[in-house]
Amino acid sequence: SGFIISADGYVVTNNHVVAPGNRNATIESITVIMPDRKEYDAKLVGRDPASDIAVLKITAKEDLPFVKFGDSEAARVGDWIIAIGNPFGLGGTVTTGIVSAIHRRTGQGAYDSFLQTDASINRGNSGGPMSDLNGNVIGINNAIISPTGGNVGIGFAIPADVAVPIVNTLKKGEAVERGYLGVQISPLSEDLADSLGLAKNSGEFIQSVVPGEAAAKAGIQAGDVITKVNGRDVTPDQTLSFLVANLSVGTKVPFG
Repeated sequence: SGFIISADGYVVTNNHVVAPGNRNATIESITVIMPDRKEYDAKLVGRDPASDIAVLKITAKEDLPFVKFGDSEAARVGDWIIAIGNPFGLGGTVTTGIVSAIHRRTGQGAYDSFLQTDASINRGNSGGPMSDLNGNVIGINNAIISPTGGNVGIGFAIPADVAVPIVNTLKKGEAVERGYLGVQISPLSEDLADSLGLAKNSGEFIQSVVPGEAAAKAGIQAGDVITKVNGRDVTPDQTLSFLVANLSVGTKVPFG
C-alpha cells in the first residue's frame, strides 16, 4: 500500500514493499494502481531501509488528490484512528481502531518507536496511511505481531514525526544521514539508578566510548549516565539511540 502526499504525484510507502525479495533479485518496474484501477508507472525516488520508508513519483495529466501528514506527537492512547490499505489484495480497505500505545519498542534498531493500534492491519496494509479523524496521516502502517499469521489486534505504524524528515530528504534525492554518538550503552539498572540518586527508568549507562567520535570529543566518558538529549528525557520508551539517530548530522545539542 501507499499514499500520495502531493498534487504532483509523490507517493510514500514502506521500503519493504518496493525492495527486492532477496539479494539476487532486482526491481525492473513499479506500478501504482489507484482505487479506480487507473495505473501509473512509478519512479523510485529514494528508499531508506533503516526506517523502512520509500518515496515514489508518478506523473499524471491532472493534479492528484493527496493527504497531509499530521502531528503524531499529539496522539494519545485511546484516540480513534483509521487505517487504509490493500490487505490480501482487497484494495481500498478501511479499518478503524484506537491508538493502543505510543513510543512502542519492538527491537528494530534506532527507529524503534512506533504507534501501536488495534485496528486490523494485515498482509498488504504495509505502507498505507494511519489517519486521525480529521484525515491527517499520523503514521505509516508497518508491521503486526501475529502468533497465528492473522490479525490479533497488535499493529504498528511509523509515527509521522519520525517519517516526515526522512520523506523530505528522500524527495530531494538525498541519502538519509543519522546522528551518531559513538558509544556503547546499556539500560540503567534499578540498583544503579538508586545509588546515583536518579529516578527509575531514567537515563542510559555509557559502557564505552569510541575514540575520536562525537561523544569522545564532547568529553563523555565510560561510566557516565545520559538522562537528556536536547531537552528530551532518555527513557525506555525514548532511548538514547532513538533520540540521537533523529538528530541532524553536524548539529550541536546539549546532553544531560
